[in-house]
Amino acid sequence: PATEARGMPTLAPLVNEVTPAVVNISVITRSPMENNPLFRDPFFRRFFDVPERREPQVSAGSGVIVDAARGYVLTNNHVIRNAQKILVTLKDRRQLEAKLVGTDPGTDIALLKIDAKDLTAVPIGDSDNLNVGDFVVAIGNPFGLGQTVTSGIVSALGRTGLNIEGYEDFIQTDASINPGNSGGALINLNGELIGINTAIIGPSGGNVGIGFAVPTNMAKQVMAQLVKNGEVRRGRIGLETQDVTPDLAKALNITINLPCAVVTNIDADSPAEKAGMKARDVIVAVNGKAIRSSADVRNRIGLVPVGEQVEFKYLRDGATKIA
Repeated sequence: PATEARGMPTLAPLVNEVTPAVVNISVITRSPMENNPLFRDPFFRRFFDVPERREPQVSAGSGVIVDAARGYVLTNNHVIRNAQKILVTLKDRRQLEAKLVGTDPGTDIALLKIDAKDLTAVPIGDSDNLNVGDFVVAIGNPFGLGQTVTSGIVSALGRTGLNIEGYEDFIQTDASINPGNSGGALINLNGELIGINTAIIGPSGGNVGIGFAVPTNMAKQVMAQLVKNGEVRRGRIGLETQDVTPDLAKALNITINLPCAVVTNIDADSPAEKAGMKARDVIVAVNGKAIRSSADVRNRIGLVPVGEQVEFKYLRDGATKIA
């Protein structure tokens, strides 16, 4: 933190530098009923006495400009879901209609594009360098009221389980993250974006000191595919894993203490089978990076584009192998 004239520590210079890149997102949607083709049929509407006009629903969230030259804005998929129209409001009050480049519900990331000059982007940091206890700042622009800033620390890394079908590797923080801040920025003290704020756990949607953010290293991989394809095309490896517990390690005669995952099933004629992997193999790294859990293996595989190779480091009968 900087020190102000009175000798007191302050985050103000950091906040002033970053907030122009954090935007408000207003989304105009139709109700699910309006999206049903039956309810667009005049005869059906009269028969069931459905009102002819329904007011569009307006929701709000936040977003982060990550590329000023191309006008790219990262936000959450749930912020812009079912959008008929997306409006982005900048810190200087300019309001722009955004084009949806693509979404990835699995990671809750969406990419928007706005056409404007003199945009400010926040530099993207390496979320793999985060440690529990690092100071972070959460910045949002909820409900068109202007930026809100909260601070805290990284409470945990690699959190999963919020959406069992998704690809999750959440940064957990105690910085207050409220519904309108979804899609906003999680910043380190170097002024770098290290997460996209995405979820809270609390009664009635209130913050109780547990907030989550999608790490930038995951968001960057998603963004690259959305720019290229308009969607995320995930490859298929053909293996299933589970966490290695102390009891399971004893049963498998594993002496390694590192976080790892054991292969429980290999699909026939899959890339994993062709690479020679088998059930009971113990995976310790994917693409040269140590894994933290079975969910970590799924996340790493799920972010690899179709056609790219994946390297597994695993143990079999006490020997280290590479596939």
